[in-house]
Amino acid sequence: MKHLKRLRWGGDRERPAAEPALLGLVHEWSGRAADRIGRIPVLMEVCGTHTTAFGQTGLRELLDGVVELRSGPGCPVCVTPPSELQLGAAAAAIPGVTVATFGDMLRVPFGSTSLERERSRGAAVRTVYSPVDALQAAALEQSSEVVFLAVGFETTAPLTAAAVIEARGRGIRNFSVLSMHKLIPPALRTLLGSGGCRVDAFILPGHVGTVTGRRAFSFVAAQYGLPGAVTGFTLRGLLLGLLSVLVCMAKNRPQVINAYRGVVCEDGNLLAQDLISRVFETAPASWRGMGEIKASGLTLKGEFREFDARSRFGLWSPPASEHSPCRCGDVLTGRILPSECRLFGALCTPTRPEGPCMVSAEGSCAAFYRYGRGMRRGENNLQCWTIQRQNRSS
Repeated sequence: MKHLKRLRWGGDRERPAAEPALLGLVHEWSGRAADRIGRIPVLMEVCGTHTTAFGQTGLRELLDGVVELRSGPGCPVCVTPPSELQLGAAAAAIPGVTVATFGDMLRVPFGSTSLERERSRGAAVRTVYSPVDALQAAALEQSSEVVFLAVGFETTAPLTAAAVIEARGRGIRNFSVLSMHKLIPPALRTLLGSGGCRVDAFILPGHVGTVTGRRAFSFVAAQYGLPGAVTGFTLRGLLLGLLSVLVCMAKNRPQVINAYRGVVCEDGNLLAQDLISRVFETAPASWRGMGEIKASGLTLKGEFREFDARSRFGLWSPPASEHSPCRCGDVLTGRILPSECRLFGALCTPTRPEGPCMVSAEGSCAAFYRYGRGMRRGENNLQCWTIQRQNRSS
């Protein structure tokens, strides 16, 4: 097949297809799955890193019309709501307080501002690469309070927990955490239970799976009857994940497959889980596009409350308005493709983003802008399936 001869690799460079056999199997089983359900399969890649990987390898474009890939709530910067960003800005406005945050968070708009704009107006906001960097800054600058904006899922929460434990052990009292950590399984339960999630299978996050284990996602098949695959990030890993769910779909046998066995085990990383449970407890959390979800966030336990920036500084902000033509919330819940937002590529670009999905390195809109602006919209998938079926018959 002509469309299998070459794969885009690393942006604009191309090289001969490295996995022709797997590509062929993905096409074959996609056809079988499409014949069973009467249209092209719609898959949700939950993780933002998967979104980028599908673009970088060229698979999103290569498989256009074969499967439809939609994004899910797996970009931590993207799902952070305006209300939490307002808390970060409120902390930075307190005299003697420095807010430490990951770089992507700086440019995310909320209201008419962003942390980057607040910094230009004099707020003390600095970029760090890990909570350890923020802790070190606090240790070196004893006259300043350092507040770390703790963003991320199960993958980064253990690092924050370890930093809090170290801060207490070293007696570093000018360090605190504004926890915005969120948990993926509760978000997926909410998405599936809403009735508005029109996907047939899930490409599940490999990074989160290293901590939670495969078993944490078994409810996708057991309770909702949909297949899923915990998937890696290489070309081969992506194809194995796709093939796993397509075979399940074609055979009508929903399972959650571990397609990342070299890294992910059944019960996950018990040490990381212990760190999380030692420092954090679950709490309600707000998600962009989905609102408040019970037990989907992490807050510091009572014994570590002295390191909770909300308690220490009395931080509170009213819910920020999301009245904006930006449709990041719809992109994150798979309702639309980025190209279906009227701002995409015109008023919203990586240099002038209107929403977090265009800001974050893992954002779906940023990945589409760079790698897949020509992807067809979902309404064409019935026509594509019809043409493929006619081609297979002939």
